[in-house]
Amino acid sequence: MATSKTSSFWLTERINLAAVGTLASGTIDLGAYVDVGDQQAIAIEQVDFITQGRDATNNAQLLVDSLAGPTTIGFQLSDLNPGGVLLFADDQNLVSSGNLGVDNATDQQTSASDFFPDTFGKLDQARIVVNDQLYFTGIASGIYAAGTSIDVSVRVKARIVKLSTKDWMAIAIQSTAADN
Repeated sequence: MATSKTSSFWLTERINLAAVGTLASGTIDLGAYVDVGDQQAIAIEQVDFITQGRDATNNAQLLVDSLAGPTTIGFQLSDLNPGGVLLFADDQNLVSSGNLGVDNATDQQTSASDFFPDTFGKLDQARIVVNDQLYFTGIASGIYAAGTSIDVSVRVKARIVKLSTKDWMAIAIQSTAADN
């Protein structure tokens, strides 16, 4: 069973999708929160993705102002390094993923996102992470306006938890098996 050591807090990371068809990635360092000796882990309660445009002077702008045609953006958060690729939905390391489709000519947008919690004790709506980093990746397909790009930010609501020996071992074995 997991017991909370802290209240919830937010972690963030932003990546720039500078070129269509090129995967961008970033990391969130969890080293200060995860402690093997104390069986301390991170419980991820919520993941939000925010997509914004970036103008030629690197300032934020409306997303549709960065697009010159229909564009789709995909993004993922995982607890092991995906090695420069997007993960399939059945990958044990996938924490959350989403996509956004924008047709700037008609102002129509479609979006979807998901979150994959564990089932360890009282925090059954949280995803327990024992790795020391989270990996954030994204890619876009479509057409950017001249001199612009797209930024995607991830906001992770988390808390520090202490796990029972059994739960710590189960998560560590699962993470190790998935890493091979």
